[in-house]
Order: sequence, then structure tokens, then C-alpha cells
Amino acid sequence: MKYSLIILLVVLPFISFAQERGVGIRLGEPLSITYKDFLSESISIEGMIGVAGINGASYYQKDFESNPPESNSFYISHSAQKGISFNVRSAYHEDITDVFGITDGYLLAYGGIGIQLRSTKVTYTYADGQTSSLMKNDSRTNFDFGPETFIGTEYYFDDVPISVFGEVGLFLELIDRIGHIKGQGGIGVRYIF
Repeated sequence: MKYSLIILLVVLPFISFAQERGVGIRLGEPLSITYKDFLSESISIEGMIGVAGINGASYYQKDFESNPPESNSFYISHSAQKGISFNVRSAYHEDITDVFGITDGYLLAYGGIGIQLRSTKVTYTYADGQTSSLMKNDSRTNFDFGPETFIGTEYYFDDVPISVFGEVGLFLELIDRIGHIKGQGGIGVRYIF
């Protein structure tokens, strides 16, 4: 009971600042279920869980060549399967309703930063250097972690508890391949409660 009261006192300020909570789906890269909440009138936090896309073929070939399973391995091909993506991020929002002369609902522009963890299952086919006719397979899970930046707009309807949004951004890998940049973006809809 004592711990419940302490947790309530810590969480209460955040609940009182909350403007609009929303849960929905984001179509794009990554494809995700999204939960967004406002901490103040202009600052939001968001969590996303979904499916991460795969990188280009040269990305995985370079990964194989920098970390071969055997010293005399020669890359032949690979197959990659989409994995899981987790995002936690925060954004600053600005009301731009008047800029576009919108009379019903309101439009927010936003920009922010976050962190992202992605995984991809990759199976490599390769030949060893001693008998090139012998093909072998090596399965790995590729984990990518790093910061992301994004900008977008979100429109809130007056008559229905729904918002629609669109955004673009960049993901920078810090773990696995330092410095690799991946463009991202998506559109989506959220139910406001």
C-alpha cells in the first residue's frame, strides 16, 4: 500500500499534464503500433513496437565480409527476414492551424528525437576456401541500435476522437555498424482517449 501511494504521487504530475493520449497504427518504416501521450501542451512522448524492415543487400554482404564464420569463407548470397523494432521518443509540437486557415479541428507540426532498437534474422550462404563446391549456411540475428530524428504533422478532428499523421526521419546506427544512416517515414492514425 505504501509503495502504491508513492508511485501515485510520482505519476500524478504527469497524468495531470496529459493533454491527449492516443493509440494507433503507423504504416511505413517501421510498421508499428504506437502509443502517444502529452506531458505538457507542447511536449509528447511516444512508444512504438512493430516490424523492422531489412537493409539493402550490400549492407549484409559487408557485415558477412567483416565477420566471416571461417577464415576462408566466400560470400555467395543471403536471405533476410523482418524482425522486431522498438522506439521510444519525444517531440516538440507547434500549433500551425492558423497558418493553413483550418476552421475544423487543428493541425500540429512536430519534431523530435528518440532511440530505436531493431533486429533482423539473416541466413548467409557461403563457400569455404578449401572446397568451393561445398556450400554452407550461417544464421545470425542482426541487432541495430541508435538515435533517430523526425519531423511531421498531425491533424486532430473535432467531431471524432481520431488523429492522422505523417512523418519522415533518419535512424543512425551506433551499435552493429557505427554511422550507417537509414531513412524512415510513415503515415498513421490514432484513436484519442
